[in-house]
Amino acid sequence: MAIRSLAYVVIDTADVEAWRAYGEQVLGMRAADHEGGLRLRMDERPFRMLICKSDGERFHAAGLVYPDKAAFDRGIAGLRDAGVAVEAASEAEAKDRHVVEFVRCIDPSGNRLEIGWGRVVDGTPFVSPAGVSEFITGEMGMGHVVFPATKLAETRAFYIELLGFGDTDEMRVYMQGGPDDPGLGMHFLHCDNPRHHTVALAEFPVPSGLVHMMVEVPGLDDVGRALDRAKAAGVHISSSLGKHMNDKMVSFYMRSPGGFDIEYGFGGMQPDWNSFTPTISIKEDEWGHQWDFGG
Repeated sequence: MAIRSLAYVVIDTADVEAWRAYGEQVLGMRAADHEGGLRLRMDERPFRMLICKSDGERFHAAGLVYPDKAAFDRGIAGLRDAGVAVEAASEAEAKDRHVVEFVRCIDPSGNRLEIGWGRVVDGTPFVSPAGVSEFITGEMGMGHVVFPATKLAETRAFYIELLGFGDTDEMRVYMQGGPDDPGLGMHFLHCDNPRHHTVALAEFPVPSGLVHMMVEVPGLDDVGRALDRAKAAGVHISSSLGKHMNDKMVSFYMRSPGGFDIEYGFGGMQPDWNSFTPTISIKEDEWGHQWDFGG
């Protein structure tokens, strides 16, 4: 059985208050103090983003979950059989992450993963401090992450062969343009839920440790209001509003305090994997998404 979803992300920061302001006033999540850092909540789960006090800015890890213990045990055994170094977390660490059990490992490109099982809720309704109607989560998880993957082929194989992901889309990104630009590869991978992709891999290094992560809201108004909040807060807008070719998401991208981008969108397609044929996209967007990598 494959990984079910992206349950949470862990972010290291030297500026907890910047993340508090950004998380509540721009993203519209609910912040709660936690051991010198923050938990950011976006649904019935106690947190989806764990902000840890550190000496610098770094995307620390993505928390992936299996649907149950049997799938977890099989998956972790497969990792160990393949020679992947796996570190079991303590019971206290698992309790802190609000899962029953998890392990730590890294993929072939050096991206840190926390892989666990167990869905913990606390019964407290989510109320956005910025008036966001809701975030699209549930069994599809919190959204998606795009990892830097300098070892692209080996990293794709890791997610597909060892974690049960499947191919959704493939494309090449031409950073320089012109006939001599070979382009950089990207793979979009789905797991055992309807979200178009939960992990994507980009064939270039990123100092922050993450290309971007995505959160989804129900409608265009939620996206537009977030764009207004971001501009009012002086957040760098990395990409204007646009619609992606592959997953049909209408979104914009903004810079987070961690140096990576957060895509804020709505309308992502939910394929039927029983009838879906993986695509190779030769164009990134149907319209929009004008990029500004500065800021």
